[in-house]
Amino acid sequence: MMTALILSALLASTPASPRLSRNDVPGPQALTKLWEQVHAKELPLPPLVRHSHVEKQLKRLRETAPELFQLEVVGQSVEGRALYHVSLGTGPRHVLLWSQMHGDEPTATTALLDFLEYLRTHREEPWVARILSELTLHAVPMINPDGAERYQRRNAQGIDINRDALALQTPEARTLKALRDRLKPFIGFNLHNQSWRHAVGNTGRPASISLLAAAFDEARSDNPGRVLAKKVCAVIRDALEPLAPGQVGRYDDSFEVRAFGDNMTRWGTPSVLIETGPWPSRTPDAPLIQLNFVALATALDALASGKAEKAEVARYESIPENDSTGLVYLMLKGVGLFGADGKPFTADVGISVTRTVRDNGQGPALALVGKVDELGDLRVLGALETVDGSGLFAVPLSATAKEGDTLQLSQPKQHTVQTGQPAELMLLKPLEKASTYRIERIIRFER
Repeated sequence: MMTALILSALLASTPASPRLSRNDVPGPQALTKLWEQVHAKELPLPPLVRHSHVEKQLKRLRETAPELFQLEVVGQSVEGRALYHVSLGTGPRHVLLWSQMHGDEPTATTALLDFLEYLRTHREEPWVARILSELTLHAVPMINPDGAERYQRRNAQGIDINRDALALQTPEARTLKALRDRLKPFIGFNLHNQSWRHAVGNTGRPASISLLAAAFDEARSDNPGRVLAKKVCAVIRDALEPLAPGQVGRYDDSFEVRAFGDNMTRWGTPSVLIETGPWPSRTPDAPLIQLNFVALATALDALASGKAEKAEVARYESIPENDSTGLVYLMLKGVGLFGADGKPFTADVGISVTRTVRDNGQGPALALVGKVDELGDLRVLGALETVDGSGLFAVPLSATAKEGDTLQLSQPKQHTVQTGQPAELMLLKPLEKASTYRIERIIRFER
């Protein structure tokens, strides 16, 4: 009896573990699991998603839940593809989200479609119902369908839509501006991708997600709208860091007078920029889509619940700023090279990679194009993959080479590695016989 009384007293004095209310958005890890349930598995990888895929998904949402989704064609691209505006919710405050202004920046388009599906299938959950009752959401999931068709940054006129906010020479820019002017949203989300060379500050860590509360003047002043955008970025940071520790950066906030995010803020729609960057995996798409999904869910919940207003601006301003050249895809560390005089020296080799889409005869397919981008002492750079080159030499790849083969290099000065050349290399181990090497590894990317 005494033991039971003591145990009861201890339990009574122990603070209860915090529990999520049914009104709270699930935590980041839980949201990634929920994303797996709603992700449109019929969609190809984001770089291969085309206007027809987006159109099909939006029409399916409208057909399966006509009481929830409104769908309208608000414009046409240069080549006549429909620019779709989907809206849902009944709240008095309007939110505008737009994705893929640049046709080769596709990750958030898929995440946005997945999030809309989540809202459809989970609308009875209290936190989802609160979003739909407090906010009215408006999304243009693919603002540059002609660019997406070619997997290129610019539209079919060759114009960067994100530098056309003032001149309005593209039909896509005119459509987005007219939609903003009609809706007058109190906040906007500008969804992009950034190159895989972006690192978080000087940490060498990949900037998998970068955030920005867009400036509205050269002085980068604050007003209530931009302060709110900063607080929303702070909420997103706190949600994403458990999923990507050290991989959330802050995008350069220099004012760009022609850009949509900056002008949206100036027009009265403070803009949150989300830039999706590199991920340390050979299969980066799923985790990057997940990060965008979690960012959208937590940000919109914070706006609907009032949590955003309570966030600390310091949590945004303390995010390390991006370094746009601080990362390479593959680093060969301390590898032997041959100079133009044939003499050996030791250096690091940094290989950068860009994604492109090519027709392989059976339709569009992804390709990784690599080049030697950096050479020398690269200790200040990070890498998604690092290879210890100690005791090895790097030389350009020969056409018939296979790993395990032996070869002779009688003229080392003919086997130099230089910046700008394709990332097609062999790592060689010197053997006892002079000028004889064994091929330890072949590095090959697309040209």
